Amino acid sequence: MLKCALLRPEPRGFSREPGQDHRHHDNRHSQYSALRPFFRLAEQLLLRFATILLLVCFYVAAPPSTALAQQNADDDVIRVNTDLLLFPVRIRDKKGLAVAGLTDQDLSLKDPDQVTTGLYFSPGADRVALMFALDQSGSLRQVIEQQREAALALFSRFGERSSVAILRFSDRATLVAPFTKDLDAARAAFRFNAAPNTQTAIFDAAAKALTAYDDLPPVRSERRIIVLISDGLDTRSRTSADSVINAALERRVSFYVIHLPLFEPIDGRLEVRRPSKGFKDLAEKTGGKYFLVGDAKSALMPRENDLTPIFQAIEEDLKSQYLLGFYISESSRDNRKHVFSVSMKPEGVEYSVGGRGYSRTQKFMINLAPGAKKLPE
Repeated sequence: MLKCALLRPEPRGFSREPGQDHRHHDNRHSQYSALRPFFRLAEQLLLRFATILLLVCFYVAAPPSTALAQQNADDDVIRVNTDLLLFPVRIRDKKGLAVAGLTDQDLSLKDPDQVTTGLYFSPGADRVALMFALDQSGSLRQVIEQQREAALALFSRFGERSSVAILRFSDRATLVAPFTKDLDAARAAFRFNAAPNTQTAIFDAAAKALTAYDDLPPVRSERRIIVLISDGLDTRSRTSADSVINAALERRVSFYVIHLPLFEPIDGRLEVRRPSKGFKDLAEKTGGKYFLVGDAKSALMPRENDLTPIFQAIEEDLKSQYLLGFYISESSRDNRKHVFSVSMKPEGVEYSVGGRGYSRTQKFMINLAPGAKKLPE
């Protein structure tokens, strides 16, 4: 701790010993009246210097709280000149249960080409950028509006730095509430009229939802997820499911798909109508999860559908995950393929990366051209 002493001149005494003449020592004597302005100026300058010195010492020893707050807020921001590959990972034990409390000391990196300069490993998800993509076809409006509070409760259980957005779609997609922390604005966006007798463009809407993340600042600890609620029947999209999945992987966005299915009669009973090809893949190939809601009975009574357990499952899944990242070195930009791997040290623990199967060791590959700025998917 820096200590600063405030130096000031000791006061001169004016007591006099008997028999001594102190007139030549006392600057207040009339003989020295011409020097008074000089002494006053010297004392003022010395006091000012001491005050400035004290303020400087205080600033060095205790930086302003606003500066500290700004520094802490910037700690998670990915700098433009930092190449960081990030992946959401799920870690489980032999019983299939999530494993908590792991650190980077529980990981083993093998990088024979030395293309990484370090690991980033962060547990949980206390900061999310959460978007609800809502199918507003006539069959779903009632169910979605009924589940509004359960959906917003999912958002409210994350950190105060989280944000939420609402997109609605039928044959076209509209971002009705851009990313905000205002729950009232999000709540109002859940209220909408049904769009009957229109076609549905699910994959076009998913692609539009992804572009909304382009306006957010890059924050390494933020999880970005889209909760897509739909009947799964795409009848209009020009965008393919594969292109949406690739765009999601590039932006590190995961889809959680909630399928409120339509039913059709097959062999005298009601069966779930098969969703469009790629609908489930949106979740399974981007690191999210797919949920099928209800049965033939609930199809006749949509009020019976309660999405609260599903939103709770999404919350638990996000908070049980980790973010695994690699800082990529400049030497990797040599137009060659480089393979490195990360293994779990604890016995009986394995992990999955973005839809891959579980194993104790996962391999990663990069191939960058010289001068390339874009990181691999």
